[in-house]
Amino acid sequence: MINKKINIVTLGCSKNVVDSEKLLRQIKEGGFEVIHNSDDNSAGTVIINTCGFINDAKEESIDTILRFVKAREKGHINNLYVMGCLSERYADALKHEIPEVNRYFGVNNMTDILDELGVKFRYDLLTDRTITGPGHYAYLKISEGCDRTCAFCAIPSIRGKYISRPVEELVKEASLLADQGVKELILIAQDLSYYGLDLYKKQALPRLVSEILKIQSLEWIRLHYLYPANFPDEMIDLIRDNPRICKYIDIPVQHISDNMLSLMKRSHNRHETETVLNNIRLQIPGAVIRTTLIAGHPGETEEDFQELKDFITRFRFDRLGVFAYSHEEDTHSFKQYRDEIPDEVKESRVAEIMEIQQNISAELNEAYVGRSMKVLIDRKEGEFHVGRTEFDSPEVDQEVLIPVSYNLENGKFYIIRINRSTEFDLYGEVE
Repeated sequence: MINKKINIVTLGCSKNVVDSEKLLRQIKEGGFEVIHNSDDNSAGTVIINTCGFINDAKEESIDTILRFVKAREKGHINNLYVMGCLSERYADALKHEIPEVNRYFGVNNMTDILDELGVKFRYDLLTDRTITGPGHYAYLKISEGCDRTCAFCAIPSIRGKYISRPVEELVKEASLLADQGVKELILIAQDLSYYGLDLYKKQALPRLVSEILKIQSLEWIRLHYLYPANFPDEMIDLIRDNPRICKYIDIPVQHISDNMLSLMKRSHNRHETETVLNNIRLQIPGAVIRTTLIAGHPGETEEDFQELKDFITRFRFDRLGVFAYSHEEDTHSFKQYRDEIPDEVKESRVAEIMEIQQNISAELNEAYVGRSMKVLIDRKEGEFHVGRTEFDSPEVDQEVLIPVSYNLENGKFYIIRINRSTEFDLYGEVE
């Protein structure tokens, strides 16, 4: 008897999650039973959706492939396919080094994968998905690729040029997600700020968000990631004046030193960066600003790093992530610069930044104590219900912990009074 069960394993970012969810929906319509991120070996076919962005992600993808290769060699699964960013970047090397995989696919190869499985691609399901997360939040990928030329980033070479999806198509997909019970819609792209320039010859994010706001059952609309250069100013008024848009601005600045911003080929300097950030703080009272930084990029001097630390200390980002520079093939930095800063120095700089941020976060969180906040419950874990405020995105930001003595339901909103805080978590009780 043919095993008609397929397990899709998703690694990497939320954009990969969306790709897997769309593929799952098509495969399900083709008559297969589908499971996601399962460790059991009951599926006859496994498809691994890989990440190939930085070293850690590549290692995780390779380890996962090898784990399922062993399962196939033991006869636990019949077919093993690999797709996504890693196989887009390193197809030839992977075929040579791990030939046990039945076939490798890159990105944007859904029809090829379906053909391999004997499933007919359904154009009418292009906006439909099988949600793999908790169900009360979902991601909406509004574009593919990137037109930026940041020196450290391999995404344009992997994913190609920026391609905006039409507003009407995205609104239809958002409506279908809302009909499935999604309460929080998270708009994602390599660069939300750029949305529409290729398709409409002007920035269209404000128009898109305005249309999505008409879907009344969506209680939170969250935006990931707004590039600092050419920040769409219309969004400031929209975020400020619409309580259903989370006052959460994810704006990755990467560095603040003009020297480093130039070496990184960012299209903004320190003055422009500060202008955007200060404008957001001034015009959207209470907004939380999240950023990401890179430490140890080639050319980063002690003076550059000190300038970055001073800026973080003064500006006090609400949320902050920092990565040690990864020297990636197919990038300008790899071709033009020597990876001269030792790994231990990179990691030391990461630790210094996170120590500064830990102190800032502790002070900011202390100010929440005594406040009542709207919280969306994500899950129950041990002795606590775990939820988030509008100021926190799933999996990357802090959480609100409420004792399980309160009978709360996942996917529902509650008003929680905060009674305690730590550096990266809040604790509360139901009002």
